[in-house]
Amino acid sequence: MNLDKIFHLKENNTNVKTEILAGVTTFMTMAYILAVNPNILAEAGMDHGAVFTATALAAFIGTLCMAIFANYPFALAPGMGLNAYFAYTVVLQMGYSWKVALAAVLVEGIIFILLSLLSVREAIFDAIPYNLKKAVSVGIGLFIAFIGLQNAKVVIGGSTLLSLFSLDGYNKNLAAAAGGKDFVAASMNDVGITVLLAIIGIIITGIMVVKNVKGNILWGILITWVLGIICQFAGLYVPNPELGFYSLLPDFSAGISIPSLSPIFAKFSLEGVPILEFVVIVFAFLFVDLFDTLGTLIGVSSKANMLDKDGKLPRIKGALLADAVGTTAGAVLGTSTTTTFVESSSGVAEGGRTGLTAVTTAVLFGLSLFLSPIFLAIPSFATAPALVIVGFYMLSAVTDINFADAAEGIPAFICIAAMPFFYSISEGISMGVLSYVFLNLLTGKAKKISPVMYVLAVLFVLKYLLI
Repeated sequence: MNLDKIFHLKENNTNVKTEILAGVTTFMTMAYILAVNPNILAEAGMDHGAVFTATALAAFIGTLCMAIFANYPFALAPGMGLNAYFAYTVVLQMGYSWKVALAAVLVEGIIFILLSLLSVREAIFDAIPYNLKKAVSVGIGLFIAFIGLQNAKVVIGGSTLLSLFSLDGYNKNLAAAAGGKDFVAASMNDVGITVLLAIIGIIITGIMVVKNVKGNILWGILITWVLGIICQFAGLYVPNPELGFYSLLPDFSAGISIPSLSPIFAKFSLEGVPILEFVVIVFAFLFVDLFDTLGTLIGVSSKANMLDKDGKLPRIKGALLADAVGTTAGAVLGTSTTTTFVESSSGVAEGGRTGLTAVTTAVLFGLSLFLSPIFLAIPSFATAPALVIVGFYMLSAVTDINFADAAEGIPAFICIAAMPFFYSISEGISMGVLSYVFLNLLTGKAKKISPVMYVLAVLFVLKYLLI
């Protein structure tokens, strides 16, 4: 097989060794999604093992499509932020089943395939104000970090609505949830030690980020998990299944087997969801995925000097189509929206320039299916550092927002604040769009508002009036 002929290696000033090493690096920096995504979607009631399989397969298919359609070194997987919207907003907040959320992801994927073929995605991207695009990324970053701290019990409910973890406060919450009935009290040997481990994990991961350690997020998860296992052997951590604290040791009793997809495969439903609200759900997935993908593609490709003299990315249609196909396939498999990962920049930094890097990453995601007992044993306190650090990376976009112009800065701030405060990505997006349109319209700056923004504002007003 002539790899140079397929991937144009010489033309892109690279070679097979460099591309493969770049692909391994990219996989190392984003493999954390194999542990994090099942934990998040399990909160929505989905089968933990099945979601792991769907996550690995969606990453494999999406990344392979990127190599085939665009010959770029970018990798795809179910995206952070999009999985949070899926589980915490659509299912837990709106009260719909995960089957409805999967149907919305499927519709989004099909729409994106059409929009990508018709080059509409770039047009929509251009219509949204730059500062609002950045605000969406920042808000999602805060939301994700907040979820990580909650999942690790570092943040709990309290008399001030939210508070830092304390054993008394945690047990008071358990007592309140029990409604006067008997309940199993938590101790420092279950929830207490895991909170300390999560905090230690965040510090360790932060140190590795500062030191530019490759795969720092994945290493942070694994080190935190191993510390937990050591605590379990030492008797400092005692599993308490009644409170959701299980053994941290991988279960190889069934041998090396791939968890079945059957509990979630093609399980779609529109039962009990008003059509307008379903449209809003689909749009929120569309909006976040749109800017996540285009922002990542442009940001990573600019670092690799892949943009042309006009600042555009050649073959972007193929890259966007890969994202759309990955999302559609992922929905059928049973996972949230598949998107291009900003961690692809790590492989690009190692010299990856072609689809051979993406093929290498895809193959590694495929092989990870046989390591399911390891990834499925990783607890939420060990993935909390990943959520916090991903939140940090996304929050860094705040420096690109023009707060000096209040007409731009105030809507951006409202968008950012609404996501964690209202526990909803879609509320942040809708309030950001509405405040931008109204603020600029009522202060004589209507000329800067695109027709697309007016359409979005009308849709969001209808949402609040009718739903």
